[in-house]
Amino acid sequence: MATYFTEQQQMLAQMVRDFAEREIRPHHKLWDEHEIFPIDIMKKMGELGLLGIFIPEQYGGSGFGYNEYATVLMEIGKVCGGVGLSVAAHNSLCTGHIYYHGSEAQKQKYLPKLASGEWIGAWGLTEANTGSDALRMKATAVLDGDHWVLNGSKNWITHGLSGDVAVVLIRTGELLNSKGISAFIIEKGTPGFSAVKIKDKLGVRASETAELIFDNVRIPKENVIGEVGQGFLQAMQVLDGGRISIASLSCGIARGAFEASVKYAKEREQFGQPIAHFQAIAFKLADMATQIEAAELLTFQAAAKKDARLPVTKEGAYAKYFASEVSVKCGNEAVQIMGGYGYTKEYPAEKFLRDAKLMTIGEGTSEIQKLVISREILK
Repeated sequence: MATYFTEQQQMLAQMVRDFAEREIRPHHKLWDEHEIFPIDIMKKMGELGLLGIFIPEQYGGSGFGYNEYATVLMEIGKVCGGVGLSVAAHNSLCTGHIYYHGSEAQKQKYLPKLASGEWIGAWGLTEANTGSDALRMKATAVLDGDHWVLNGSKNWITHGLSGDVAVVLIRTGELLNSKGISAFIIEKGTPGFSAVKIKDKLGVRASETAELIFDNVRIPKENVIGEVGQGFLQAMQVLDGGRISIASLSCGIARGAFEASVKYAKEREQFGQPIAHFQAIAFKLADMATQIEAAELLTFQAAAKKDARLPVTKEGAYAKYFASEVSVKCGNEAVQIMGGYGYTKEYPAEKFLRDAKLMTIGEGTSEIQKLVISREILK
């Protein structure tokens, strides 16, 4: 962790590190094997203030900034990428969308429950046939008196099954029109609203993923976030911050893979000495360490700009693109350093690699990040 952090930031990092070692590490392999979403752990993190980390105290949050938020995700990511993803999705997407774009009444109603962990949040933009091509979404909302009637589905939604409330982006206007999409708050148990768990994922298996289904779901007009037609712009701004969280989580996964590799390289002996003494292994570790440091610096740069309320479209994309790719590289190198053992579930390397891969896909693929960056630098 950066030595220039404040004492408060260092204390927060130590608290999260201790929690992760005590509450997550002993169980994460079981959660991964059986695709268990540890909702009890989420509740405990809510009690610690980690589910409303950047939400002001007036709404029940911890009142920290994105620097602290990034640190929290890095510490959790070192132990379990799946749990880290759940924390990121809850904070950055659902809770963040309501905080940054919701009305005062919506903030008062939902943020205290989300920040405390009493409620778990979900956020839905992607559909089965619209990933990066979000403007082609098919889910629709039609105004009927004082209610909007929602029909369609959303796919790959974190906490879609267990979440108590979801923010969903739905088409209210013309297809392919960025002003034809609106954001809605929908609570679990609303008639016609259901979810189906998506199983057999490659990685982040401790984080629940589901398909959301809307069958004539009636939502009161007051559950629209902001103005009708503002949803797509809101979503892009939410994703700017969300990408900082995925970059942070990527850094944590990468560092976890690195630390496991260093430990193994010091203990594993071949040809009469620890393999860490061989330049082929030592240079791998040097590359991993350098890339992780660079990824963390990019991430904290983006977090600092977010805290300063400056635009972070470019910086968030820098951090997310670079850090996610580094996490995959470090996971892959960890497997290589551990050799045959790295290819087994007995050792942690293969899980780091599996968890890391989603970082290059979720909240905008690496290819989309390069598109965002290129557009920003060519303005």
